Amino acid sequence: MTTTPTTGPLRLALLLAAIASAAAVLPGCGATTSARRGGNNPYAPLSAAGRNSDLARRLTQQAAEVMDSDPEKAEALLREALGADLYHGPAHNNLGVLLLRRGELYAAAGEFEWARKLMPGHPDPRMNLALTLERAGRIDEAIAAYRTALEVYPGHIASMQALASVQLRHGRADDATAGLLEEIALRGEDESWRRWAREQSLRMESR
Repeated sequence: MTTTPTTGPLRLALLLAAIASAAAVLPGCGATTSARRGGNNPYAPLSAAGRNSDLARRLTQQAAEVMDSDPEKAEALLREALGADLYHGPAHNNLGVLLLRRGELYAAAGEFEWARKLMPGHPDPRMNLALTLERAGRIDEAIAAYRTALEVYPGHIASMQALASVQLRHGRADDATAGLLEEIALRGEDESWRRWAREQSLRMESR
């Protein structure tokens, strides 16, 4: 991920508006969202008969394979996938990741909100939305979003790591933080996370 961009009050308001807008338009079958960068709107209304879910899945998989090496190609594939099936949640989520990497918080938040509603049992869109809010300086909202990821997927270690990290960095530790650190120390994603959790636990105990 790139470094967090500077975000002024207007952009923060736009970010929250994007989240609210995506939440409002998603249930409608004829819903549309933001236009394609520099071109046609990729989210044209589709009837159920016009959706091609298999194609959307294939294109999303192809995009996932090149997201790191060729993000422009990945974005084109994901927008094509959403043109085939507007309601393919993984394509929205992965497009949001690419937008977030570019620092486009407004657009990323909208994509993660679509993905969140289309993938009700999956933690990734919620965690990604929380990260977007965190980068926008909306710390309390970010913490709430990380918690929703753990509500739909209890024990999701990446969400536990992100939640504990933002709480400690912003002075928001609570009664549950120690438990998060204990879990991360045992099964963090890698040794650096496990070591970090042990160190933070010792610091909390010494206070």
